This record gives sequence, structure tokens and C-alpha cells, in this order.
Amino acid sequence: MAASAAVTTVTYGASHLLPSRSTLSISSRRLSSFSPSKRLDLSNLRRRVNAPPPRRAVVRAARTESAGVKLGARAPNFELQEPLTGNLWKLEDFELYPSLLVMFICNHCPFVIHLKKDIVKLCNFYMKKGLAVVAISSNSVVTHPQDGPEFMAEDAKNFKYPFPYLYDESQEVAREFGAVCTPEFFLYKKDGRRPFELVYHGQFDDSRPSNNIPVTGRDLSLAIDLALSCQPIPSNQKPSVGCSIKWHPETES
Repeated sequence: MAASAAVTTVTYGASHLLPSRSTLSISSRRLSSFSPSKRLDLSNLRRRVNAPPPRRAVVRAARTESAGVKLGARAPNFELQEPLTGNLWKLEDFELYPSLLVMFICNHCPFVIHLKKDIVKLCNFYMKKGLAVVAISSNSVVTHPQDGPEFMAEDAKNFKYPFPYLYDESQEVAREFGAVCTPEFFLYKKDGRRPFELVYHGQFDDSRPSNNIPVTGRDLSLAIDLALSCQPIPSNQKPSVGCSIKWHPETES
């Protein structure tokens, strides 16, 4: 797992709106003809002209890359509740599908929010072609209550998730899958009665919240197309990048 820092720079101030030194000097000479009681106080304006350059506020957000899971690994069993409906979902519920996409997401992560609408579009498109999809949130509600089941249900309803959005309260499922970040994508496929095997563990596309690259879903879409058509998927896969999973404080690794 690799971590880095995403830096967003914000500039405050509007120095380009201030008068030049020459303009200020001319204005001062013209004002010298006024009586002392009527002269303007230019001290505040002089201080603004001589002020240092605008400050820059730097905001840092931890980034984590998906890693450490070998292609060909079998999908772990799970049994999790869907907060929106109260239904329990198991891995075996998807056994009749040729491919299964498991996504680890959450409510608050900027990387997930950046892709959320396009994730829904992509899933709507491929679920009609036979892809099974499930999303899981494993974040600790101790540190991030906004990712709790009540808010998960609201998120699923507001964005009209076509897939079940499950709550991994114990975080054991995330550890079984080897998930470390949000969003993180695990694409499995199966041949006949064989178990689901991991064929893609990479990014949605090259777009990030601050890089101005359009969201296309290109990388994941290509992998799904190949999986559904029973073609081999290249093993050279770019890792997904996002927020780290928020582990419970007493179990953080």
C-alpha cells in the first residue's frame, strides 16, 4: 500500500485591485492643498499597498492506492446487511452471474463523491448485460459517523443505487478482501461451477477530484467488457486511488 498527499492550493486576496505606488503618490500631493482637518487618512491604504503577497492555504488529504491482492484469488464469502432495505446479502446470492463487481465505497470520501454519479451510470449499463454488482462500506462510525448505516441508506436512495449497498460493521469483510481504500474495485468472473476468481483490481479511470481529467470509467469498463465476453484481461492494471478505509481506532493497522 502506498500513500501520498494530494495538495490543493487556494489563493486569498485581490492585490490586482489596489492602486499603484505612482497613483498613490499623485493623490497624496493633490490632497496637500486641503486643510489638516479635511485631509484623508491614507495610512490604511499605504499598509495595503505595502502588504506582503497573498497568502496561500494548502490543504492536504491522505491518498491510498489499492495493492496486495493477487489476480486469480477467490472471492471471500460474506454475509452483510443492506441498510436501505434491511436485507441480508451473501456471496452465494450472485452465483448465477458470470461476473461480479465488488466495490468498497463510502459516503464522505471526495474520491468516491467525484465518481459516484458515473459509477451509477456504469453499473446500470452493465447490470443489463449480466454483471452482478455489490457495494460495501467498511468505514468506522466511531471516527466517521457520516458513513454509518442511516446515512448509507440515504445515499443509496438519493443516488438511486441499482446495486445493494452493504454495511461491514466489523470490518472483517474488508480485511478478507484485502481492501484498503475507497473507492476500490474487485472484478470477479467464474467459469461454470467454478468459484469467482479475481480478474481485475484496478482504477475506474485516470480522473481524480483535482486533476481536471474527465470521468470516463474507461479502465473498469474495458475490464468488464472483456470479462463478460470471456476474453483475458491484461494483468498490467493501474491501482485505484482514494481515501484510506477508516479502521476502528482499537484495530487500526
